[in-house]
Amino acid sequence: MTKAGGARRVVVTGLGVVTPIGTNVSEMWDSMKQGKCGTSALGGFPLDDLKILIAAQIKDLDHKARLKHFQRDRIISLADRYSWFAAIAADEAVRQSGLKFPFEDPYRTACIIGSGAGGLTTFETAYRDLFIHNKRATHPLTLLRIIGSSAAAHVGIEFNVKGPTFATCSACSTATHAIGIARDYIRDGLVDIAIAGASESVINYGTMKAWQALHVLSPEGCFPFAKKRNGTVLGEGSGILVLESLEHAQARGATILAELCGYGMASDSQDMVKPTIEGPSVAMRNAIDDAGIDPTEIEYLNAHGTATADNDINETKAIKNVFGDHAYKLAVSSTKSMTGHPLGAGGGIEAVTCIKAMQEQLAPPTIGLDEPGEGCDLDYVPNKGRDMKITYAMSNSFAFGGLNAVLVFGPPPAA
Repeated sequence: MTKAGGARRVVVTGLGVVTPIGTNVSEMWDSMKQGKCGTSALGGFPLDDLKILIAAQIKDLDHKARLKHFQRDRIISLADRYSWFAAIAADEAVRQSGLKFPFEDPYRTACIIGSGAGGLTTFETAYRDLFIHNKRATHPLTLLRIIGSSAAAHVGIEFNVKGPTFATCSACSTATHAIGIARDYIRDGLVDIAIAGASESVINYGTMKAWQALHVLSPEGCFPFAKKRNGTVLGEGSGILVLESLEHAQARGATILAELCGYGMASDSQDMVKPTIEGPSVAMRNAIDDAGIDPTEIEYLNAHGTATADNDINETKAIKNVFGDHAYKLAVSSTKSMTGHPLGAGGGIEAVTCIKAMQEQLAPPTIGLDEPGEGCDLDYVPNKGRDMKITYAMSNSFAFGGLNAVLVFGPPPAA
């Protein structure tokens, strides 16, 4: 029931996603097995003088239909798009977990759902209303829609969570930090249950202009580790886990999907955009040490893999730094090749992907990888998923500012 030192073991009992390649876990996983690409032509807002005209957008989501059964949160359908994604993904995860509401002790439940940018769709709409359409006021809910903790608050309200409820924000590591912090709260006995992950919806004119100015977006597609890679593709969505202490899950007869056995962090503390090898290496080592396993026990690694020139070569070097010769035996893939880069939500979606990979014993592919780039010499599972033994899986998230976070998942503990 506990690890050495008395820390409680933490397990996963629910998964939920909203992504460009599927707006629930089953759809997303089927798309990944097929190697489906979620990148498409931009739409839904004025394109004006944009040079980057592709993104991985979620285009056919009826949020009102998916949220119509919400009972306690009466204004969720009026929230920002990023909060819709979080609520839909959390609802799927909670339903799978089989948890009953109201909780016996809602103060021993946490809701930690982050966002790298919060309600930027609302932010842009408000600016257009004020400065282009010359309106005298914004929508009354504008402020509540923009706040980066709104998604956590909405989900907490609907499920009557009265314990720690807040958002994390660490750019592309946001979801992984949220899940790791939730794991620590359960491990240390502060709570028994947590709803954790992140949500992001930033694909609008202003954001595209800002990313375009940074010169890291590809006009063609997201091709991690490939010789032809020339930047990432913006994505959006949400990835949410339900976590519980092993004792709590077993006591109620829950179906346990995986154990969250390792969490590691480290900061490069060097540059806002140029990554180091040391920071990601330390984060991976910390996660492996926290899991109490040997590096050779990890068979699958879901890479941060953004398809930028610096990230992919640096991450490859860091993996070799940590795993040594075993790096060449790892199956490493970047599912951002299919989902695009969902920024803060990426770690949540990729945590779900790792657990599905373990459940189905299949490593999802890195699509668009026809020829590896120079120095990218690992097994990146090119273009087609692979049936294989996966007992332990690692998920990497490396963010702007050198903010690194890593999760390690293992098999459900024996009853």
